[in-house]
Amino acid sequence: MKGKWISILAWAAFMTVQPAWAQEKPAATPPPPEVEVMTVIQKDLPVFKEWVASTDGLVNAVIQAQVQGYLIRQNYKEGDFVRKGTLLFEIDPRPFQAGLDEARAALAKYEAVLTTRQATLKRILPLAKANAVSQKDKDDAVGSVQAAEAEVLQARANYRKKALDLEFTKITSPIDGIAGLANAQIGDLVGTPQSKPLTTISTVDPIKVYVSLSETEYLQLAPEAKERASSGGAHMPLELILADGSTWKHQGRFAYADRQVDPQTGTLKVATTFPNPDNFLRPGQYARIRAVIKQEAGALLVPQRAVSELQGRYQVAVVDADNVVQLRTVKVGERSENLWVITEGLKPGERIVSEGLQKVKDGLKVTPKVK
Repeated sequence: MKGKWISILAWAAFMTVQPAWAQEKPAATPPPPEVEVMTVIQKDLPVFKEWVASTDGLVNAVIQAQVQGYLIRQNYKEGDFVRKGTLLFEIDPRPFQAGLDEARAALAKYEAVLTTRQATLKRILPLAKANAVSQKDKDDAVGSVQAAEAEVLQARANYRKKALDLEFTKITSPIDGIAGLANAQIGDLVGTPQSKPLTTISTVDPIKVYVSLSETEYLQLAPEAKERASSGGAHMPLELILADGSTWKHQGRFAYADRQVDPQTGTLKVATTFPNPDNFLRPGQYARIRAVIKQEAGALLVPQRAVSELQGRYQVAVVDADNVVQLRTVKVGERSENLWVITEGLKPGERIVSEGLQKVKDGLKVTPKVK
């Protein structure tokens, strides 16, 4: 019995001591996450627009052989700058020289015939007045002179053609520009219907740059461009961004628009020009053209990293005065470098999460940190 009471007392002591060491401590509440915040930027902003572009020569002269013959000489270095009148190629001139000599001889022959018939007519005319020869003899003499004159004219035209053909054996550049690769080798027969162009010369200063505007963009930009031109204002300055991301050192200007919108793509081809004094830019390069399309007064700006996108909807995390996050849907406008214009959903002076967007959710309290 005594042992039973000892067991009961021991169990009571155990039950009294256990809660002291077995009771769990409540979990500590984690502190609010720390995020970087910033005040929405408000300032007057130039709004830029960019278009994919491609370069082309201001003038591209395709050099063709105008007479058929064998190429005997190439007188320029491919890729060099050539002046107007520079000799590029030579075709074997001997057949054309022989043709010219033959035409010269034919012309001399017909001129001699004309001289003889004119002398005959000169003798007949006084005799015709004295009725010493018949009217038929007079008419025959007049007709023979006229026929000889026609033959001389024909021979003279043939002589000029042969002289021109001989001149065409020396192929010169019609413009100042960069000479392209030669498509024919020495000894090739050129000037046939199947022959390729010998080369192409391109004027590249200034260089032409093409962009394609949508019909909507054209309708938006054309009135402003027309107003600038009619008021004598400066042309809309254009920047050329090259394939490596660098910006070309010279600003460009609008040149002209094509006569019609392409019905297949719904775009209008527009040409711009950029100074290219050292001929560095070449036709066929791909680039982008950037222009200030308008000035937006008091625009609200946030960093692009502060905007999240999901299925075409844009959100920013607004932090109120109690440091509680509100995920708010906004409408975005144009981009300006690394900033995004917010057209709806934000007010001047509001704070947004600029870093740590992945840490927050709607209604969460945060510890703001101003960078």
